[in-house]
Amino acid sequence: MKKSENLPLKLLIGVIVGAALGLLIPQESTLPFAGAVVNIVGTAKYILGQLINFCVPLIIIGFIAPSITKLGTNATRLLAVAIVIAYVSSVLAAFMSMGAGYTIIPHLDFASSASEGAGLPVPFELAIPQIMPVMSALVFSVLIGLAAVWTKAKTIAAILEEFQNIVLDIVKRVIIPVLPFFIASTFFQLGWNGSITKQLPVFLIAIVIVMVGHYVWLAILYGVAGAYSGRSGMEVVKHYGPAYITAVGTMSSAATLAVALQCAHQSKELRSDMVDFGVPLFANIHLCGSVLTEVFFCMTVSQVLYDDLPKSGTMALFCVLLAVFAIGAPGVPGGTVMASLGLISGVLGFDGVGQGLMLAIFALQDSFGTACNVTGDGALTLILTGYAEKHGIREA
Repeated sequence: MKKSENLPLKLLIGVIVGAALGLLIPQESTLPFAGAVVNIVGTAKYILGQLINFCVPLIIIGFIAPSITKLGTNATRLLAVAIVIAYVSSVLAAFMSMGAGYTIIPHLDFASSASEGAGLPVPFELAIPQIMPVMSALVFSVLIGLAAVWTKAKTIAAILEEFQNIVLDIVKRVIIPVLPFFIASTFFQLGWNGSITKQLPVFLIAIVIVMVGHYVWLAILYGVAGAYSGRSGMEVVKHYGPAYITAVGTMSSAATLAVALQCAHQSKELRSDMVDFGVPLFANIHLCGSVLTEVFFCMTVSQVLYDDLPKSGTMALFCVLLAVFAIGAPGVPGGTVMASLGLISGVLGFDGVGQGLMLAIFALQDSFGTACNVTGDGALTLILTGYAEKHGIREA
């Protein structure tokens, strides 16, 4: 994929303009045009979000299935390797976060509550349902790709490759151009409902600690990936700026998939076939940043509400199971914490108040956890590239 012209600049402008406009027209504004602006932005945000989410299953099918057919008999092995390294990354990030929680949280004084900002009104809803759920698209892609390899279905393989070219054009001509506007509307909402000035100070220390944890884990991931593959991890991560910014704005690994693919393809260290196979797959099964965040925040909420941290054995079980749930969690805003609410109540014993507080504090930083997920996918794709080279898997 060719780099979209000035994409990082457009994304940053979207963030700044959206947030500034939201602060100028707060929720309680009495300006005569305020209601009209809010309604327009709310409608635009809804429709653009629907459009982006509709394209996600198409992107997954369009990239994963053809990539599997191109890998041939090596597809099954690479899929197993991808799942294993995604799980290992998430579970080790969880244990690192758990260690930090036991070390840091007892010495900090946190606020006891947080409130969620209101969503923008949507006077006109144009629902665009996905052709299938994200996880269904992922399973469909894997099964069709593997079956085409097993049966040597050349016609289906050719159709899938042509479909990939079609989806690629949709990404370049539709998804990439609308992303700055969608991100602007997201940050408009944060300014309009007061989240930027009122909610962000809540649990600020915990959020800062978690963000530092994100960067530490990314450094570890890229260091390990570079050492294993014998290639430069820095050369890969330097291209991920637009994907990081997009993830901050969309709060969705799935919605950021188009830009992540674009960034990964710019790296000279990543094999193109591994990018087409790995990046869409990891966008749905590798949520290391979200897992790291949820573990630390669960411990924080436990300290705040119940005046105690969970027992180490309980937290260890929670980390192991959470990493499993993360593989199946949808790559959408809040997907990880929503998928694991059963664990939060069943393993950690949180009541309704604890679950609500978890959802609120997680929402405050969800964008940065998603950005860590997306950026970390580049490291795992580098590991896949190294694995393919070491085991003589030729590029299709």
